[in-house]
Amino acid sequence: MATIGLDQLYYAKITEGEDGSEIYDQPKLLAKAIKADLSVELSEAVLYADDGAAEIVKEFKSGTLSLGVDDIGRTAAEELTGAASDDNGVLISAGEDIGAPVAVGFRAQKANGKYRYFWLYKVKFGVPATNLATKGDSITFSTPTIEGTVMRRNKPDGHGKHPWKAEVTEGDAGVSPVVISSWYTQVYEPSFAGETPTDLGDGNGEDV
Repeated sequence: MATIGLDQLYYAKITEGEDGSEIYDQPKLLAKAIKADLSVELSEAVLYADDGAAEIVKEFKSGTLSLGVDDIGRTAAEELTGAASDDNGVLISAGEDIGAPVAVGFRAQKANGKYRYFWLYKVKFGVPATNLATKGDSITFSTPTIEGTVMRRNKPDGHGKHPWKAEVTEGDAGVSPVVISSWYTQVYEPSFAGETPTDLGDGNGEDV
């Protein structure tokens, strides 16, 4: 079903454990979302045998996330792009700035009123693009766009794979209400049969 809205844009800082696995901080609101474009690049290999394609393998390589937002606050700009504020509270962007990867979560409303929720597990952003224009006869809003590279995370899931995205639709069969109610209290961790579910909270987190 098509989506008709986009909101609840969050990010979570990442620190790495001794084994390189990602440890996520508590999610924080990034900005009011205007638009999100996600494109995916695949690695493809084709094995030819008997004058034809015998096997085809396509794997996730990386993705590109482009976010249009109403504004990027100073704290978010520092944490996403590596910029720093000076003693006077002025945000300084330098050529040597390197932003640390973060997880990004958001939701999109469907035509039936339910929501589809997302977490992108590891996104590294660049410097936001800024579009400015002088006032004319009509009012034009100028808003920033920030683009990041989506990567798979180092931490494997219960199947030994390295996820790059989590996605769930509210109200789908088998979806626990706790998963939805705790989506923004912490970055969702995959849970498979035989495992003890983790990081789902107690259902008393933020209403979304």
